[in-house]
Amino acid sequence: MKKQFMVLGLGRFGSSLTRTLIENGHEVLAVDKNETLVQEISSIATHVVQADCTDKSVLQELGASNFSHAIVAIGEDLQASILATLLLKELNVPKVTAKAKNENHGSVLAKIGADQVVYPERDMATRLGNQLSSDNMIDSIELSPDYNLVEFKAPLSMHQQTLLELNIRANFGCTIIAIKTGNAINISPLAEDRVHSGDTLLLIGSNENIRNLESDYERNT
Repeated sequence: MKKQFMVLGLGRFGSSLTRTLIENGHEVLAVDKNETLVQEISSIATHVVQADCTDKSVLQELGASNFSHAIVAIGEDLQASILATLLLKELNVPKVTAKAKNENHGSVLAKIGADQVVYPERDMATRLGNQLSSDNMIDSIELSPDYNLVEFKAPLSMHQQTLLELNIRANFGCTIIAIKTGNAINISPLAEDRVHSGDTLLLIGSNENIRNLESDYERNT
């Protein structure tokens, strides 16, 4: 379903987000006061406007209240980020996602009404750190501060064993929710389904349990 988004701030995060939303078939109104950034995105954005995102009258003229979701992607100017978020909520935008530079910034954004606060730099660094720390981890998504969803490359020690034989949940407290073999994906695999070396396992668990699982199989590989 096509959605309509408003993106405020066209730095690296905002412009990349705008491109992705458009590539996924959605309409985007992109706004930034920097003329250069506006020109750079003008060839792909559905609508792009050079304007001050911290001016309530400007946001009203742009019809901010008609959008179901607005993203405040303003980076370095914390005051502008906070003010834009506050104004969007005052204009009754149903959902406002705001980019935070650090925990303190994020805490303020949450307190003034941001429905979702994201930390692109921190989250990317965490994902990269997890990947670099493990030879078997392909990717990870943080579900909460304590739980991750990870793609895990099945080591040789798992080859030809069934999920029942591996007993990952009992041994490590993690749950395998899918197995990818080549281009084939087995969603909600059964206890008798077998794992082959090199398969991609999609599993969910606490950060500690995932680390224990990785450490155990690295020792036995």
